[in-house]
Amino acid sequence: MHNTGGSGWQITMDTSGPMMIALYVRDAAGLDGAGHPALSHAAPKIRHADHTHLTAEVGGLNALKTEWEAWWEQLLKAYPHMSPELSPPDFEAFGNSPALQRVLQAHFGAALTWVRERRSEYAELEAERVASGSDQLLDDMVDDRLMEVGRSSRDFKLTIIELPLNEQRAWYLEPDKIIMSHELMSQPELFRSYVQPVVEMLV
Repeated sequence: MHNTGGSGWQITMDTSGPMMIALYVRDAAGLDGAGHPALSHAAPKIRHADHTHLTAEVGGLNALKTEWEAWWEQLLKAYPHMSPELSPPDFEAFGNSPALQRVLQAHFGAALTWVRERRSEYAELEAERVASGSDQLLDDMVDDRLMEVGRSSRDFKLTIIELPLNEQRAWYLEPDKIIMSHELMSQPELFRSYVQPVVEMLV
């Protein structure tokens, strides 16, 4: 987790285990384009499995997509907290989403292993950023903007959620959240092109 801030403003960058599990489930079930915003595939690629037999009795893939999208929306709203609770093996909190519940039961173990690997990669990435000083990029952006406008910053909080996505880009969620590929910051110019307009608007 990276926290930076000044008088009245704060920017937090972190990843999210529950969201990574949701991405794993989405890709494993082949729910391309599900959710808002429609994020790219996870990286490394997750093998797609046929879930017809699992979900046939509980509304099929259409039901699974609807249930997954409702879960994703809840995760975005609750971030950085987990909602609903992911409690194997029954996933009781998903009782109203039977198709999603079944897919979680089938994939939770593999999803958890995948997420643990991504989390340790993310920790390495954060350590590299601190060592190279690239984690200062956000402070620099805010400072540049403050010099431009010639006043102190308005109060704002910006949350950047970094996820292992195969497309090097960011997705803006109003009013104060950005989802971005965790590799994006390693390309400062590209990172700036997505984040600077948001910083300018908030400052």
